[in-house]
Amino acid sequence: MRVWITGFVLLLMLAGCGEKPKATPTAKFNASDIAGADFGKDFQLTDHNGKIRNLTDFRGKVVVLFFGYTHCPDVCPTTLSDFAMAIKRLGKAGEQVQVLFVTVDPARDTPALLAKYVPSFNPTFLGLYGNEEATAKVAKDFKVFYKKQVGADSQHYSVDHTAGTYVFDQQGRLRLFMSYGQDVASIVHDLEILLTT
Repeated sequence: MRVWITGFVLLLMLAGCGEKPKATPTAKFNASDIAGADFGKDFQLTDHNGKIRNLTDFRGKVVVLFFGYTHCPDVCPTTLSDFAMAIKRLGKAGEQVQVLFVTVDPARDTPALLAKYVPSFNPTFLGLYGNEEATAKVAKDFKVFYKKQVGADSQHYSVDHTAGTYVFDQQGRLRLFMSYGQDVASIVHDLEILLTT
């Protein structure tokens, strides 16, 4: 019994001498951290080059997913411009970020129009589209609201839509929701965290 107690005490002493594990600091994002969200798992849409895409195609990259439309007067071009600037500031690391623009206006946003519009912000950006049914499905899956507002005629109308952006980590997990208007420095900060974790 004495041998067992002596051995136990010795074990405790040795354990106390070992280096204590360091606590892993929690990353502080500027955007809303939605890790563990039970929605927005994947999508299946066609890119502006005619290739069917889903989330696994971009595994290993941080994926930025934004819903909008090419005729948008303010939110969409501003958001795409901000991400283009953020990727430029990231330098070489920016090559590991993929921006995807999902149109909520498939009636007007043809592949040819998306191919002209989306890469004008950055050549690596991809426009994604589907028919009305596919668009409605992916919007529902990502809890994105959109609604056409009646215009002067069938070709002149606006579309109200969710203005935020989803960001996935390199393992394809939904991590962040960035509200519209987040400044470029904040975007860079959050992307850098995801690129290095």
